[in-house]
Amino acid sequence: MRYYQRSVDGNTHLVGERDGAYSDLSTANPRLQTFDDLLYASNVAETEIDTIARRLIDEAEPIPSEDVGGESLIEPVTPQEVWAAGVTYRISEEAREAESSKPEFYLEVYDSDRPELFFKATPERVVGPNDRVGIRGDSDWNVPEPELGVVLSGREIVGYTIGNDMSSRAIEGENPLYLPQSKVYDRCCAIGPAVRSAASIDDPADLEIRMRIERDGDVLYDESTNTSRMVRSIDELVDWYLRHNAVPDVSVLLTGTSLVPDDEFTLEPADRIEIGIEGIGTLSNTVTEV
Repeated sequence: MRYYQRSVDGNTHLVGERDGAYSDLSTANPRLQTFDDLLYASNVAETEIDTIARRLIDEAEPIPSEDVGGESLIEPVTPQEVWAAGVTYRISEEAREAESSKPEFYLEVYDSDRPELFFKATPERVVGPNDRVGIRGDSDWNVPEPELGVVLSGREIVGYTIGNDMSSRAIEGENPLYLPQSKVYDRCCAIGPAVRSAASIDDPADLEIRMRIERDGDVLYDESTNTSRMVRSIDELVDWYLRHNAVPDVSVLLTGTSLVPDDEFTLEPADRIEIGIEGIGTLSNTVTEV
C-alpha cells in the first residue's frame, strides 16, 4: 500500500491507497491522523502497517484521485531526522571528484567498507510535494539529487519514499569540510509524495528512478536510472546508519544520488523538479532562493 498525508482545514489526514483507490483512514479511526500515528499503532499491536490499514479501508471515506494529487498534499511522514548516504552510485562518485579540490577522497569512499553517511535535515528543513525547495544565495552551483528514501520506525524499515537531497556543489567542491553547509540549510530536503510500505515492494534494489527539470516550459534535463546500480545494498546502508547511533522513533535515510546533471548546469529560482520512482510516485517541487 501507499500512504499520503493531506492538510484539510489545518488538520492532517492520513490517506491509504490500494489498487488505485484512495481512502481517508482518519475518518475510520480519528486516532490515526498521521503516518506517525499508524506507526505507533503498528508497534503497539505488533502487526504490519498494511494489516491495520486494510482493516480500516471499508469504513473509511473514499477520496477522488485528483484530490490526492492536489495542493493539499504534504510530506507523507514527519521524520525527526533525515540522514543521507553519499557516493553510492558511480555517477555520484565521478561528479564529486569533478567538483572537488580533493577528488581522491571520493574514490576512497566509493571503494571503502565504511560508507559516507551524514546528517541531512531536521523536520523544519524538510518540505513536501508541490512545495518550494531551496538553493543557497551564497552558492552559484546548485543541483537536485534524486534518491530513494528508506523510512524507519525506530530500527525497522517500514517503507520507502522519494527524496530530493538539494546540494550546493560549489560549496562542497571548495573544501570537503564544508559538506554540512552545502547540504544542511533552509528547504534543503524534499520528500514525498507517498510512503510505499516495505511489505508491498518486491525488490527496492530494482526500481527505476527518473528526474526531469523544466525552466520556463523548456525541458533542461530528463534522464532515468535504476537502484540496481547502487554499489551498496540498502540493508548495508541502514546497518551502518544504526550502528552506535541513538536513532529517533521515525527517521528517513536517503540512499545516494542516482542522477547528476552536467557540470555546466545550475538551478535557478522557479525551476520545476520532478523526481519519479517506480511504485512510489512523482515528487514535484519548484525552486526558490534562501
